[in-house]
Parts: sequence; structure tokens; C-alpha cells
Amino acid sequence: MIKVLIVDDHAIVRKGLRQVVTESPGIVVAGEAAGGQEALDLARKQDFDVAVVDITMPGRGGLEILKDLRNENPSLKVMMLSMHSEEQYAIRSFRDGASAYLTKESAPDELVQAIRTVAGGKRYITQSVADRLAVYVETETETPPHERLSDRELQVLLLLGAGKSVRDISRELSLSIKTIGTYRSRVLQKMGMEKNAQIIRYAIQHRLVE
Repeated sequence: MIKVLIVDDHAIVRKGLRQVVTESPGIVVAGEAAGGQEALDLARKQDFDVAVVDITMPGRGGLEILKDLRNENPSLKVMMLSMHSEEQYAIRSFRDGASAYLTKESAPDELVQAIRTVAGGKRYITQSVADRLAVYVETETETPPHERLSDRELQVLLLLGAGKSVRDISRELSLSIKTIGTYRSRVLQKMGMEKNAQIIRYAIQHRLVE
């Protein structure tokens, strides 16, 4: 039996994932967490085979939780589930130890297939992610500027690129306005930019926003 841990801050999403998983023979949802720390606490108390982790959560994001889960339990397979397209987080997720990256638009059958694949010790890579990885390898010497940002800086860049204000981002990530302002300043500095409009233009050009 494949034991799955679901990590998502939205109860309705967890319910939907649980329904998909429990309808599949040989797979059981053995735990649910609404945030990163709760997920870590559960993983310390119980044994799971696969963790399905939302990438965008208030407080500590999915990428941070991915690293912590992998550091504490290298045998645990972590799948990243995101509302963002592959261009935004897939490469970084695999680089940080994820076994799969799926968008929330993926079909239920694909989610189940991915769980079975990673539980068997293999990575699950969609065709679009494979194509993106191929481009990344070919142009590795010309890493795009946003790939040099930290996980949190990238998250802030994507939200700024989507036209959200510092105050909006502060509420969404449950961080202070001052903290988000600091991240914004770092992003602008590292990207060689001065205004949010430049970030928005960059995000559109690099297909980082829908």
C-alpha cells in the first residue's frame, strides 16, 4: 500500500486530492497537512511513501518544505503540485530533489500515475517539463536572471509579475509589508531593474505569468 501525505493550505483542494487518491487501489491518504510545519511534524511521527506538496502556501513555501522533507527523510518521494506553469518552478523543483512536478490542471489519472511512478523509485516528468529541461540543459551557460533568485525572491517576483502590490503579497504569504518590501528590493537589484513595470514585462516575456 502506497501511503500518501497531502500538503495544501486549501481544505477543498485536500478533499479533492483525497477523493482522487482513495478511489485508486493500492494507494491511501495516510495524512493531511495545511502548512509546511504541520507537514514536517507529521512526517516525523509517521512513515509516508509519497508527499504531494502545494508549492504556494502562506509562510514557508513548498520549495522550502521540499528541502526540509528531503533532508529529514531522503527516502520520501516528494511531488510538487502547483497552479503555476512548468516554466516557473519545474526546473528548480527537480534541482531541489522533487520526484515530480504537476500543475493543478493535470488530469486525476495523471496524478495517480505520477504517485505510482515516484513510489516505485522513478521520477515522473511530463512531456512539457522534459522539453523545458532540454532547453535548460542546452542553454545552461546562459542561465536566465530569475533562476539566480532565492526561492522566496522568485515567489515574490512571480506575484509582482502578476501585477500584485506589496500589500497584496504580504497578505497572501502571511509576511509583513516590510519583509515583502525587502524581497522586492533584492529582486530589483539582482535583476538589474528599477520598477515593478520592468518585472511585469520580464515575467510576460519569459512566460512566467499566465
